[in-house]
Amino acid sequence: MTAASADLVPIRRVPVPLDKPIPTGSTNAYLVGDDGALLLDPPGRTAELDEAVDERDVEHLALTHTHPDHVGGVAAYAEETGATVWCRRGREDRFAEFTGIEPDRTFVEGSTLPVAGGLDVLDVPGHAPDHVAFEADFGTVCGDVAIGQGSIAIGAPDGDVRAYLVALRRLYARDPPRLFPGHGPVIEDPRATCERLLRRRLDRERDVLAAVEAGAGDVESVVDAVYDRDLSGMRRFARATVVAHLETLAAHRRVRYDREAETVAPV
Repeated sequence: MTAASADLVPIRRVPVPLDKPIPTGSTNAYLVGDDGALLLDPPGRTAELDEAVDERDVEHLALTHTHPDHVGGVAAYAEETGATVWCRRGREDRFAEFTGIEPDRTFVEGSTLPVAGGLDVLDVPGHAPDHVAFEADFGTVCGDVAIGQGSIAIGAPDGDVRAYLVALRRLYARDPPRLFPGHGPVIEDPRATCERLLRRRLDRERDVLAAVEAGAGDVESVVDAVYDRDLSGMRRFARATVVAHLETLAAHRRVRYDREAETVAPV
């Protein structure tokens, strides 16, 4: 995308630094449209985001999903702008729990938000159960379904590997011109990125299955076998990833997994 064509895209990305273990160290907020704009995923308040919100005359506010690194600015910006606050229908309680405010309106897959000529809602759970994306002619705001470098965490209990693989395949099939992710720069090669993330997740699944077949008999043993390195400060994330994969393998009848005892065995 050239500088000239970028100016024509009615969306602005504002990275907001956060003191959390997240990719790139920041989460992207997005302003979509001009007058009557939509604010997406405000993770907190910064001078840059305040300025962008003031410039765009925000009238709507929504989230791709309600993970803590995407919601820290919701209540403040909703109060300041008087924006209509949207959430995924059926997820109102979760939205209120994580943001501290009740939504004004709800959407479902196929709904169109009235900004920038219309933003269509697409369900893409997997990273989080309430995850959605917003599609337009200029591209798709995909939240934490995709990232330009590295991979997306799919960790239990929120994460569902099977749903995430479906979400990636849906994005691949829809072939948007670009992806606007929750972390990092705009993705100009959506299909190649989706393919890379699919391979990465399937490789991890094979690693987990191989560990079980080699004799790892509980979750901790699988973690040690799959992540053959120092996990200081990251073990709980690695563990959540392994559990999510074990749940998927058990659903496919490829391993036996006792969730209460946290034991595993080959089929």
